[in-house]
Amino acid sequence: MKRHLLIFTGLLLFSGLTGATARVTGDPVIINVFLTSLVLTVTYFAFSVLLSRHLVSKIADSKTRYTADKVLSVLSLLIIIILCLRIWITDSSSLLVSYGILGAGIAFALQDVFKNFVGGILIMVSRYYLVGDRISIDDKYGDVMDIGILTTTLMEIRGWIAGDQPSGRLLMIPNGMVINHAFYNYTRDHSFVWDEISIPLTYDSDWRLAKEIFLSILKKETDAMTIQAEAEIGRIGEMYYLPKKVVEPSVYISLTDNWIALDARYVTEARTRRFLRSHLSELFLTAIESEEGITVASQTVTVTTIQKTPVSHVDFGKKRE
Repeated sequence: MKRHLLIFTGLLLFSGLTGATARVTGDPVIINVFLTSLVLTVTYFAFSVLLSRHLVSKIADSKTRYTADKVLSVLSLLIIIILCLRIWITDSSSLLVSYGILGAGIAFALQDVFKNFVGGILIMVSRYYLVGDRISIDDKYGDVMDIGILTTTLMEIRGWIAGDQPSGRLLMIPNGMVINHAFYNYTRDHSFVWDEISIPLTYDSDWRLAKEIFLSILKKETDAMTIQAEAEIGRIGEMYYLPKKVVEPSVYISLTDNWIALDARYVTEARTRRFLRSHLSELFLTAIESEEGITVASQTVTVTTIQKTPVSHVDFGKKRE
């Protein structure tokens, strides 16, 4: 604070000196210097002394206080440039050209800021996502914790974690990304997603029995979620064009070169997908272990080695006796 008062006192003395000189000489250049020093003095006092002392210093959060201080610095610099141009450029056409160049420079320098600001307005007005939603954008996943004017804060999921669970890192996404990037909202209008587990079986396995067992497990473990998903789809159909979707669990079969693939498809809550997937996998493995006619297949590699037999030297030119 003492440093700000010393700078303000120096500017005030300089303004008084140039003002007295301009009054005595009447020189237009000295008058402009006086007006410029007066702009610097008043602007510095208003932003660096009054606002910084009575507004910014009372902000408790250090990050917010730092951001507010930077905003005041940019605003004060912008006001000084605009007023100084008005003082030194008297021709109206030249002044407009100067303002145009200044505005173009500011727009170019702050284009990302403007883009993020517009993106923040779009998010809030269009409700692309809300606090608590699970979203992904540009291969980044997370739960929305805060929506600011310029950025959105996520609790990151995945990252270095294999499943849909938090990594512990806070992820800041510029709001402008919603303008030119596709993004996904997992929980905006419904709470479920479809998931699949693929189980490979050998060709000598009883795949009909395996399909029956897996389907029975799916129906038992996902019955409540299936009923909820049907209700939510009915509600979504009132807002969007949505053809009838099959939410009942099912098992699909496909053939490969190495095994019979049974793909178990079911609905699950978006936030508990990994837990249900693990639970179902345990039940599938337990069922397979109890049936002798069902065997899980795995990719195998057969390596064949050929041993070369050394050939003894034969002199074909020598006659046999």
